[in-house]
Amino acid sequence: METLLVDRADGIVTVTMNRPEKKNAVNDVMFNELGEIFREVADRIDDRVLVLTGAGGAFCSGADLTAGGGGGSGGEQPHQLTRMRHVADVVLALHRLAKPTIAKVTGVAAGIGANFAFGCDLIVASDEARFSEIFARRGLTIDGGGSWLLPRLVGMHRAKELCLLADIISAKEALDIGLVNRVVPAGDVDRFVDDWAHRLAAGPPIALSMTKTLLNNSFMVSMDQALEDEGRCQTVNFGTEDTPEAFAAFVQKRDPVFKGR
Repeated sequence: METLLVDRADGIVTVTMNRPEKKNAVNDVMFNELGEIFREVADRIDDRVLVLTGAGGAFCSGADLTAGGGGGSGGEQPHQLTRMRHVADVVLALHRLAKPTIAKVTGVAAGIGANFAFGCDLIVASDEARFSEIFARRGLTIDGGGSWLLPRLVGMHRAKELCLLADIISAKEALDIGLVNRVVPAGDVDRFVDDWAHRLAAGPPIALSMTKTLLNNSFMVSMDQALEDEGRCQTVNFGTEDTPEAFAAFVQKRDPVFKGR
């Protein structure tokens, strides 16, 4: 790929946004490639966990606003609404990915870059990371799913503060308000994320995918519906090979080997 580095090992797919000269700002090519890799990981049974990160000491500084995003063919450009709907497709591909995702954030995560991070299931930031819903500083409204994600992560009033004032906040403040799961020293972030990713990759793929979906849907369903959905998911689990394997491993005092079927 032109703008991404993709590494696969032990069921973990590490996707590195790789435009360090632009602090990994997303141009049209990167949008296309991110959508492609999110959908590819969703379809590959051997891919169990996705780690999203950035090259060169930054996560992602947002959309590349120079030269129309820098990814056009040089011909006639699509209407901006058409382009934004394409961006929405990429964001939804990440959101719908029914496998655990981890954002490993070093340096800046701003604009849609911040919302790519917040759209992952788990967010680990180095103590040097910083975040900003920077849109208002550019005369723009929030995008990248931020208007849906932020109220759910930090509540409505804090979400409005982040978006309307467009401040840059530290990793510690992001942790304090519940935007990230962990903040670790910069030198430890790779080891920490690698540990979490391997733990997730060793987990039961079907059960984890359904748990993720149940949680994602939780704000949109009643308690009655949530319990019905949980019951259906649990019934599916008992029809897989992984649940009996987990029970057998418990009795035999060994680690289970989950196959996702």
